[in-house]
Formats: sequence, C-alpha cells, structure tokens
Amino acid sequence: MKKQKDLILQQAIAAHNNGKYKDAESLYRKILRSDPFHPDANHNLGILALSTNNTKAALALFKTALKAKPQIEQFWISYLNLLIQEDDFALAKKIIDQAKKFNLNPKLIYSFQAKLLNPKKKKSPTVDELKELLQCYQTSNFIEAKKLSIKIINEFPDHPFSWKILGAVNTQFGKTADALKNNQMVVSLSPNDAEAHNNLGISFYEMGQFDAAEDSYNNAITLKPNFYIAYNNLGNALKKQNCFGKAIKKYTQAIKIYPKYAEAHNNLGVMLEITENLKKAEKYYKNAIDFNPKFAEAYNNLGNIFKKQKKYNDSKQSYLTALNLKPNFAEAYNNLGNVLKQLGQKEDAKSNYKLALIHNPKLQTAKHQLDALNGDNPKIAPREYVEQLFDNYAIRFEDSLVKNLEYKIPKIITQMILNNKQNKSLGSVLDLGCGTGLVGKEIKIKCQYLEGIDLSNAMLNQAREKGVYDRLVQKDIIDYLTTKDLNFDYFISTDVFIYVGDLSKIFHLIKSRNKKNGKLAFSIENNGINDFMLEKTGRYSHSTKYIEYLCNKFDYKIIKYEDQIIRKEKNEKIKGSLFLLEF
Repeated sequence: MKKQKDLILQQAIAAHNNGKYKDAESLYRKILRSDPFHPDANHNLGILALSTNNTKAALALFKTALKAKPQIEQFWISYLNLLIQEDDFALAKKIIDQAKKFNLNPKLIYSFQAKLLNPKKKKSPTVDELKELLQCYQTSNFIEAKKLSIKIINEFPDHPFSWKILGAVNTQFGKTADALKNNQMVVSLSPNDAEAHNNLGISFYEMGQFDAAEDSYNNAITLKPNFYIAYNNLGNALKKQNCFGKAIKKYTQAIKIYPKYAEAHNNLGVMLEITENLKKAEKYYKNAIDFNPKFAEAYNNLGNIFKKQKKYNDSKQSYLTALNLKPNFAEAYNNLGNVLKQLGQKEDAKSNYKLALIHNPKLQTAKHQLDALNGDNPKIAPREYVEQLFDNYAIRFEDSLVKNLEYKIPKIITQMILNNKQNKSLGSVLDLGCGTGLVGKEIKIKCQYLEGIDLSNAMLNQAREKGVYDRLVQKDIIDYLTTKDLNFDYFISTDVFIYVGDLSKIFHLIKSRNKKNGKLAFSIENNGINDFMLEKTGRYSHSTKYIEYLCNKFDYKIIKYEDQIIRKEKNEKIKGSLFLLEF
C-alpha cells in the first residue's frame, strides 16, 4: 500500500512540476482519500490552493501537513509565511513558539520573529526599483537586470515581477532549466497572470517538453482568450508534436485575433509548406513581409518556396534580401548556396556555404554541400543534413520519387529477395532507413515480423500511416546496430547507403551482432570506379569492387547481383546496383 502511495505521489509531483495542475490535484486527492493526513499530499495540495488564491484551503492543508510531520522545515515555512501574509500575527506567534520546541533552525525562527516585530515593513519594491529593473531588461543590459532581479527577490521573495524578469534573462542566457524554475515560481505567485503561463510554456518548449508547453499555453489562453501570442506559441508546440492540422488552426486563430501579426503569418506559411500547399504558403510569407518588411526569416522562407517552384532567380533574390536585413543569417547563406548550385554557379555556391559556416560553424548541412563541391570524401553524411532533408521531404516524398522520378527499387528488390528465398516466410525483417514505408508495403505479406528504423520522424509518420510495420524506431542506423539486440533473418536497405560513404561499420555490426545467420539486401548508386565517393549531388556512390572487398573482409557471400536504373534525375537515368548477400 505504501509503495502504491509513493508511486502516486511521484506521479503527482511530476504533473505538478510540468504545469499539469489538474492532474496533480487529482492525484494528491487520491492519496488523501486513503490517507487524509498524508503530509506531502496535504502540503503540495496547499501549494496548488495558494496558486488559485484559495488561502483558506491552503492554510488548512499546511496546518494538517505540519501536524502530521512537524520535523519537515518547509511545512513550517509555508504555514508561517501564509499566516503572516494574511496578517494573522497572533497565530503566527503561537506557531513560532511551537517551532522552538521542535528545534527549528534558529536563523529561520529569528527571521519570522523579525517579520512579526515589523509587520508594516513594505511588502513590495519601490516603483523606481521596478522601473530600473525593467529598463535594464528592455535595453538588453541582461547582466545588470539579473543582478537587480536577484537583489529584489532576496528582499521580496514573493514579488512575481522580479521572478518574471529573472526568467526572461535566464532565457536570453540560454539557461533554460533555471528559466523554467523561475517561470514556475511566477505562476505559483501569480496564477491568474496569462503572460506568466505563456512564459512558462516557452520554458517547457525550450526544454523539449512540448506537451507541458501545450498545457501552459492553453492555461494562458483560458485566462486571456484573445492572447494571440499564446495561440501562435501553441501552434509551435503542436507542430513539434506533428499535429499539423491543429497547429494550422492555432496560427489561423492568432491571425484572426490580430490580422497584422507577422510571426503567425510566417508560421502558418511554414505549416502550409510542410503540407505541400505551396501557393498558400507563398501568400502567407508575403503577408508576413507586408506586415514586417524587415522580417528576414520570412524572406528566407519565401526563397525556399520559390526554389521548390524552380523559380531560382526569385529564390536567389529572396535570400539576398534576407541577408541584407540579417547579415549573420547562416541558414540563408546555406540556402543561397543551394540555389546558386542549382543555377550552375558553383564557385559562388561555395562562397556562400563558407559564409554559412563562418556564422554557424555547427551548420552541418553547409559543411556537407561544401565537401561535395570541393570533391572531399568524408565517411558519412552528417545526421543533421539527412534528418532535415527528409523531414522537409516527407509529405511529397512518394509523389516526387515514385511518380516523377520513376523510382521502383522497393518493388524490384522485394522480387529479388522472393526469387531467392528458401523458406515460405522471410521470417523477421529489419528495414534500415525505412522512410515512408515503400519496402514495408511490398514485403509485409511475406514477413512474420517487420521493423523499420529511420532518422526522420516525419518520414516515420508517413510509414506509420501504412500500418504495415510491427515496430518503428527513430534512430541512426549505426546507433541502432550498435546498441540493440539483433535477431533478424533479413536486413534490407534501399536508397539509404547513398547517405553513407564508408559501409564497413554497417557490414561489421550486422555480421558480428546478429544472433543468427541471415541476408542483407541493398541498393547503391554505382560509380564503377572508386570505393565510395561523395558526388556533387550530396549523395554517395559506391563501386561493385568495393562491395566485393567488404564481402571478403567480413565474410559475406553474394547470392544475387544486378545492375538497375535507380531513378531519374534532371531527365538523366541514375545507374545503380542491387545486391543480395548471405552471412
């Protein structure tokens, strides 16, 4: 019974910390139904009551918690602070006398006695102090703003505005965990402050806790129904959870409340672009620019739309405008490099990739494209590059690849496998880089178990809709093969090794870690010359001799090999090869 109560308490505290106050209250009350004097449940429920200004309930709950477990210092602090706040000095004096008998920290007792001796001491900072604090923040003097906010908090710990500024400053400094704690304090001190709930949502969002962010933004909107900024932020949180339809509705609502809200127009454009509604996306990017002519991000996004529409000169001009407005905009330099590459201006493309890396040395997409144009040959494409490429490509992937580029490899490699199988069933199959599930759709009927892995969450969402995989995992191939138990009859990888140059680690891990003998089927773009080579397209090609070398090194046997046209690109046929290996 105690273990069960402890588990419920942990769940309640987690919900409380994540801003899910209704869930937390329900769990605390569940504990109290079986144990009315549970100290922690009473105390924490008192904190929740206080956050809704229900001081009468909070006092009763703090009193019960203190009576149940008087050795907990925080229970004395909560109860005494609230008594003094409510000007019940007589009862506060009695409680302090009781605290002495329980050997409460003498410094703490002294501080409460001091409050009783000077009950009319000012309860909040002066107007001038608050003006100075706000001015420091608004003029981006964040170091001084932090010092002042901490100074005020030390003197007035229950003053929400100073906590709010401290949270904003910590957000500016990238101290997201500290900002989260600060904003949680603001909400507890000022539960009816819609802006405080919105700021808390921002902190949860920055921490990657998108469901908690969603709850906080909804709390803000409940308190302030026309809070268009919170609607926009809620759209961002929903987008991160791949709830694209809901996100579009929230951005639309933000615009309905404030039609000139440029940021919401831009974000709605992004969502429409993701869902391949390019004309409407273009309209909303242009709206964002009309309402904020200095909106560099909107010009960059408009450039992306023009590039997808193959309006390369318009795209180039949009990126140049973005960079004129924001000269350190690394992403726009990278995108300009991409469109210059399309225009055949390779030296200019290189220059822009280099500028992108100067402004953001961690921008791996620019590094990869620069490597490709320079003829460098790294062992593998950066994870960030591949993930971003396919997250942006997911919704139109099948239309583009299958219908426009005549991609038939999943069907062909499935037939190759079936033509060379020995048993009725293929058994257990791992689809390495499953994408939208084109291989799974072809092969599922012949499998006892089918698992797919992919880097792109957006691609996995498309695969999930097909309903053919027993399990889907978002993970890098090398990470998966290194860390997971492998017990598969077949490993299949189509159009994946074009993003991996050096295949030796994959061959080694499959052979050494799989619990039984099996088969590996895959496709490559075949260069006919080199081991592996990063092409100017940003994809890798491999040679037949290289695959034969890996087979000899890691003891694989080639069962079947055939040359194939992998796809079309710019009206040219891309030559490749299919392999079926046994190990």
